[in-house]
Amino acid sequence: MLNRLERLFVDVATVAIILLALLIFADVVALNLFNAAVPDTVIIVRELMVLAIAMPLAAATTKRAHIAVEFVTNFLPAGLVNWFVVFGSFFGVLALTPLIWSGGKELLHQWTTGSAFYGDLNLPQWPGRLAFVIGVTLCWLRLVAMVISDAATALRGEPIDIDGH
Repeated sequence: MLNRLERLFVDVATVAIILLALLIFADVVALNLFNAAVPDTVIIVRELMVLAIAMPLAAATTKRAHIAVEFVTNFLPAGLVNWFVVFGSFFGVLALTPLIWSGGKELLHQWTTGSAFYGDLNLPQWPGRLAFVIGVTLCWLRLVAMVISDAATALRGEPIDIDGH
């Protein structure tokens, strides 16, 4: 189930990046040819960036594609490295928890107040907040699943696949 959601979120991020490119292209053309900008381009680009960044977090986590510094752990025994991997994922769970809480509070505030961005289109602020909370929450769920499976693997004494294959 998580794999399907991650795939869907990567697809959403891909569409967001394509829309970003098209919107920026249209804005540049409109400015140069018609001396007028596409309305609220900066706001829409900013909100699409949230989709492009937050949505694929869980998929990157699954593939263990985040930046890692391994020059110390490369010299340690595999059993100890396993527990470093578990600790790293657990630390990620702890780090994302307040982000989800804060993002959820902000989403709820934007939803209940009906806040909108200042601009020509008066776009609501809650969709970007929702995308952030959903993307980070899916990443948190993936990290919890990884902590459980990696800890079980470490307890069995088997090496954890840190290359994400």
